[in-house]
Amino acid sequence: MTVDRVSVALFGAGRIGKRHGRTLAFDIPAAELSIVCDVDETAARQLAADLRCDRWTTDPADVFSDPSIDAVVIGTSTNAHASLIAAAASAGKHAFCEKPVALDLESTDTALDAVTKAGTILQIGFQRRFDKGFAKAKQMIDSGAIGKVESIRESMRDPGPPPPGYLPTSGGLYRDMTIHCFDCLRWLAGEEVAEVFAMGSNLVDPIFGELGDIDTSVVSMRFESGALGVIDNSRRSAFGYDVRAEVFGSEGAIMIGYSRDTPLLHLSPSGVSSDHVYWFLERFDDAFVAEMHAFIRSVQSGAPPLVTGADGRAAMALAYAAEASLKSRTPISPANF
Repeated sequence: MTVDRVSVALFGAGRIGKRHGRTLAFDIPAAELSIVCDVDETAARQLAADLRCDRWTTDPADVFSDPSIDAVVIGTSTNAHASLIAAAASAGKHAFCEKPVALDLESTDTALDAVTKAGTILQIGFQRRFDKGFAKAKQMIDSGAIGKVESIRESMRDPGPPPPGYLPTSGGLYRDMTIHCFDCLRWLAGEEVAEVFAMGSNLVDPIFGELGDIDTSVVSMRFESGALGVIDNSRRSAFGYDVRAEVFGSEGAIMIGYSRDTPLLHLSPSGVSSDHVYWFLERFDDAFVAEMHAFIRSVQSGAPPLVTGADGRAAMALAYAAEASLKSRTPISPANF
């Protein structure tokens, strides 16, 4: 069964909710933004007005009881993700949810079980898969353009630490930030990870140590084929947001990442200079639109999503393994989780 136009409810009127809201309201003709829901009445009302949406609410029940709504997009704080996914599934509504599904595997599994029981679609928001550079690299890897993958390296650094109020409920570096890298390397390699070894330090801000977290990390991984992966993360990058990847194969290599905000180099007697993308919303702007297009197409056609709940769980299991390795100082298998 196909759906001509998908009626969508948006949960969350914060930073990522606003981004997805713009896409739904203005960039996808096949989607209709029907209602905005947020616990903050002022935020919900204002975003609905900004997006030219006639309806807003602070009560999720208004969404789940409405038979005209086909799907929901969840961009709330992480602690609400799992319950909203489960409620959407129970109401027969498809869902797109920002990463992670939940901050623990028990809640993740409960939400995914609800989706399986209902037979609804769930797509997880790992937008890197929809970036032109990363998507092209995946296509080349799968086509054999660089032969057999032997090693992958990815770097991810934020311009600066998140606000202090965000940190206690963020889940920590591995569940909040590195989880993007865990998903990306697993996806690029096209295979599961056999073991994880993690090292971390507190170099950016004492608050991370006070919370029992780290702000700088290197994670090494061995895939089931024996190929190796390395992820390095930091909560600080003085020059702006930094995401790059390198994939080495038996017949070549791929370098992924372009950091200039403006495609321009300034050459002068004092040297060569360019600007730099400051934040992830700008770096992955096109990817956020592309992933939402993909979700709407899945809802219309009934086809499986390109990023599944199982992908979300696998990334969280890798985060668990990295945390266990950091604590024990030994390699850990994500299969334990």
